[in-house]
Amino acid sequence: VQLAESGGGLVQPGGSLRLSCAASGSIFSINAMGWYRQAPGKERELVAIITSRGSTNYADSVKGRFTISRDNAKNTVYLQMNSLRPEDTAVYYCNGQIRTMTSGIVYESDYWGQGTQVAVSS
Repeated sequence: VQLAESGGGLVQPGGSLRLSCAASGSIFSINAMGWYRQAPGKERELVAIITSRGSTNYADSVKGRFTISRDNAKNTVYLQMNSLRPEDTAVYYCNGQIRTMTSGIVYESDYWGQGTQVAVSS
C-alpha cells in the first residue's frame, strides 16, 4: 500500500492550495484518512481528519479556512487550504487507516505519505 501526495508549493499569504493524496495497492477498505503537518523544530500535529462516512474534525488553527474531503471510489483524500498564513508553512503528510486482507484475515494499519512542502511567504 502506498500513499502519494501532490499539490504543495509556495504561495503568498491569503492564497490557496489544494493537496491530494491517493492510496494505491492491495486495499480491502479504508477507514479514516487525514492530514498532518510538521513545521521545522515542532512536533507533527493533526490538521484534519475524515472518516469513511464523511465525518470531519479540524485543528482549531485551521477551522473555517481548510476543508478536508474524500473520494472513496478513488481512494483519495483532499485538503483545500484557503486564507493561508505564514504559520501554515510545514511539510504536510497524508495518513490512512487502511485495511488489507491476507489469507482471509483483515488487517488494519496506519500508512503515511512521503510528505509535501507547503510554504506561505510574500
